[in-house]
Order: sequence, then C-alpha cells, then structure tokens
Amino acid sequence: MSKQVSNGGDLLVKCLLNEGITKMFGIIGGELTRIYDAVERFGREEGIDTVMVRHEQAGGHMADAWARATGEIGVCLGTAGPGVTHLVPAIAAAQADSIPLLVIGAQIARMFDDTGILQGGVNQMELMKPITKLAISIEEPYEIPFAVQRCIKAALSGRRGPVFLELRETALVRGATEKDFKKIISPERYRPFYRPSGNSIVIKEAVELLKKAEKPIIISGGGTIASEASNELKKLSRTYKIPALTTINGLGAISIDEKTYAGSYPLASTFRRAASEADVVLSLGCRWDYTTLYGMGPLWNQDQKIIQVDIDPKEIGKNRPSEIAIIGDVKAVINQLLNDMEKNLPKDMIAKWSQWNDYLQEARGIDKSIIDKILKSDKTPMKPERMIIEILDFIPPDTLLSVDGGDIAVFTFGLISNFHRNPRSTYCSIGMGHLGVGSSYAIAAKLAKKDKTVVCINGDGSFMFNVQELETAVRKNVPIIICIANNCAWGMLKTYQKNSMKRRYCDVDLPAIDYSQIAKAFGCYGEKIEKPEDIKPALQRALDSGKPSVLDISISFESPPAGKFLGTYKQSKGLFGTGY
Repeated sequence: MSKQVSNGGDLLVKCLLNEGITKMFGIIGGELTRIYDAVERFGREEGIDTVMVRHEQAGGHMADAWARATGEIGVCLGTAGPGVTHLVPAIAAAQADSIPLLVIGAQIARMFDDTGILQGGVNQMELMKPITKLAISIEEPYEIPFAVQRCIKAALSGRRGPVFLELRETALVRGATEKDFKKIISPERYRPFYRPSGNSIVIKEAVELLKKAEKPIIISGGGTIASEASNELKKLSRTYKIPALTTINGLGAISIDEKTYAGSYPLASTFRRAASEADVVLSLGCRWDYTTLYGMGPLWNQDQKIIQVDIDPKEIGKNRPSEIAIIGDVKAVINQLLNDMEKNLPKDMIAKWSQWNDYLQEARGIDKSIIDKILKSDKTPMKPERMIIEILDFIPPDTLLSVDGGDIAVFTFGLISNFHRNPRSTYCSIGMGHLGVGSSYAIAAKLAKKDKTVVCINGDGSFMFNVQELETAVRKNVPIIICIANNCAWGMLKTYQKNSMKRRYCDVDLPAIDYSQIAKAFGCYGEKIEKPEDIKPALQRALDSGKPSVLDISISFESPPAGKFLGTYKQSKGLFGTGY
C-alpha cells in the first residue's frame, strides 16, 4: 500500500497524530473513507487506531470515557447526516460533565446542498452549537491544521468540553500540498499548557477568612479531577486537618483511606453533619447543582461562607452565593493557598480543626453500621443495596467502575463513600443523567487501562440502550464485567409514581428477561443470579473467563432512601427533575 500523503484525509490524520491522539471511536461512512484509508495506510504504524462501534452514540460515549480515564481529549466520528445526528446524545452528556471531546463529523460537498442527496439536508452546525464549546465547518484541505488546532485548544482550555469539526467532503478528498503539512505545528506553540493561577489578593482574602473559621470543610468536584489536583487536595486536607467532601464527579480526589475524608453522598451521615454544621466551605471545582442539593438548607448551613474556586466564571455564585470567588485552575490555586497558609495561618488552628474533624469522623461509624445491617439481609429477590455492597466489596481498590441507571445509580452512590476510589476511576453521566453509557464507558476504560479490572453496574432498562456494544467488546477482546440490577422496571420513574402518584404505575414495568442469555449469544460469559451469596463467586468466574461478561442479578423493586427526601425538595423548591 502506498504511504504517500496526498489528500485531506491524510492531512487530518497527521494533525491528530501530532496531538498525540491514539484512538478514534466511530463507524465508517462514505464521506469519512479518506480518513480511514489514511489510518490503514500509515496511521496505525505511527500510533493511531480506530475502534469500530455498532452505533455512533456508543462511539461518542466511548470517546467520553477515554477522556475521563486518561485525562486526554477523546475523539469520535460520524458520517454526514445520520452519523452525526446519532452522536448528539453522547455529545450532550459530555458537555454536561465538562468532558473534552473532538467530534469529527462529515458533511456533503457544498455543491450538493439543497439537491436532496442521500444523507444531506441536515444543518449540522446549528445542531451542534448548543451542545459544544466550538463548532467549525471547513471545505478545503488547507483549512484542516488550523481548524484542528482551534478545536483542541477550545476543548482543553478553561472549563473543558466537546467541540465539533465538520469536514465537507471536498476537504477530505482534494489534494493537500507540502505547504499545508507545514501548518502542523507543535501543540506548545498554539495552546497554553500552564495552569492559570488565582488573583494573589483574593488568595490572601481566602486565607484570612479561613483563619476565622471554627468548622471549615472542603468540597471537591470534577474540576479537581480535571486539573489532576488530587495530591494537592490531600496535602491541604491532611496538613490542616480540614475535612474533605467530594461530589460524585469528584469521586477519588480524596479517598476513604484519608483520615479527613467526609464522604461523597449528600444524604450520608458524615456528609450531612459536615454540610449542616460547617461555617466556611472551600469549594474546589465543584458545581452547586442538584448533586449538592444546590447548596440549600436543610442540608447546607445557610449562614456559612463559601470560598469558591472555579476555572469557569459562569459557575461562580450559581445557586449559592460566594463570599470569595477565585477564578483559576484548582491545582494552581491549592498550591497558592498552601503557600500563603504556611506563612500566615496560626498553627493552633490545626489543633482546633483536628477536633472538628474527629467529631465528623464519628459519623462514619453510623454509615458502617448501615452496611453491616444490609449484609445480614438474605431475602430474595435481594435488596439493591445488598447487590451493590457485594460488588464493591469484591472488586480490587483500583477497579474502574462504570455506573449506568436511575435508582441503581442512586443506591450505588449512596454506598460508594464506604469503599476506596482512585481519581479517574468512576464514570457516570451525572450532569445529563443520560442512560446507555454503562457498557460503552466500560469498554473504553478497559481499552485505556488494559491492566485494570473494569466493572459496570447497570440498570436493566439502561443496559438495553446500547446492548449491541457487547459485540464490540467481544470483537475487541475487552474483558469487562457488566452487573445488571434486574428489577423489571424503569426504577426511578416507578419510584416517582409510587411516591407522588399514589402507585398509579404507567409504562414503568419491564418484562422478565434473562440478559445473560443475550450475552451468551454475543459470545460473552453470562450468568443469572438470584441469591446474594452467589454474587462474589460469579464475579470470580467472570474474571476467570477472560471474556466480556454479563451477570444478570435479580433484585427487588425498592425506592432509594433519597427518593422521599428529593421529592420533598422538588415540591418545595421546584428544582428537581425526575429522570429515568
């Protein structure tokens, strides 16, 4: 095969290689063939590969999970018309969680606009603008290097997110010149690699406020994960004995192993005690949205003062006013705070805050006693909590965990604070609450971290959104374990109808399906499980099989304890949706 570089498709692949991109997720389409041909001729040899999926939406989710697992930008492709429209749900989910994606979409040549050509007629740019940070359309090969640079800079700068690059067919099929290739420059020459620091005056104001605090806490969100600031967070929390919470997107930034960890679930005992009694809150890359109950009472003390650190100015003061606002990268700002606190914070504050932390840690015993009680339940169908605890107790501490579903996700996050999590090890569509991500996230996580165990906790409803990706897992030899919580229901909506509509159930019940048999048909390992004591042996058999595995676990339909609580908030504040 000729390796001669000659057209826009070759030029694009060279641009991606220059950015260190190694994976592209998608399905080939007519307008995309020049890109795939370039990968076949020289791309794989130089370090870039394609991952064929069975639905573009799943490809978008895989690119999303690749970014979550690695900290790099994820790349997905869709051909003109349906290929691009299939990507919309995945892009919206990534946008809601601030995940950097480069979405490459083909488009028909301009000469065919308004002709009724197959797969033409969709205004893809207008479709993508509301759910991306930047959308660019180009028509000629010479435009490709600058367009790729603009897109990647936008995706990775500030609050991260997806970008859309539309390539008219002419941009890919026409010849590229030597001059065009010289436009490919080192990433260091066109986008910043430094971390923007906070204003030094405001840093001093934040430390002055902390000096007055009797009961300070930290709450850390996805911004801490994005800036790779886990070690700095631990140093700040450890050194000054400041209790630290995380949001779900911040899971793993500080783990259960730390003596100052205070939880990641707002309704857990330690979290509630910390949030309701703290007088100063240091918010690090944390969005004050539904995952933190908007900073409202009774969970949050309304007299407490907020020091809010965020790279996105639009997040400052959203839903919960801030006393002090610091615009900057979390890692850089924590280091600034540490430097100033070392010079100006009286050491006797540490002893005072240590007593406050000890008081909060007492509540962790309450949460542990709840787990002990759950483990004593042997009823069948088993309680959802029993299934979750059996899984979390079995998997190695560095397992990558994908969570997909409604009530089962709530049950999972209600218990996960009691188990070790590393940074970049837990994946869920939190901002959008999007279903169908589980198997796709798991596949991409395993491709990114081949040496890690990867487990997906899936609802029975959400599992079927992208069930076809079991074939992708088998074809790519990706040994993931999918654990389906099978309660034959759209659990979250059934919970809502149970609590708010006097059990008038409508379109929330699902048929009894043995999903393990579906998995076997795809070539996976599969088991049906009825008893809680059978879960751990089945997980071990799944691991030993070396195959993608599906464990169909029968559970009872039960509402999470949060259901009634959140329903009360919804009725009184009008802020909560019901989701799936």
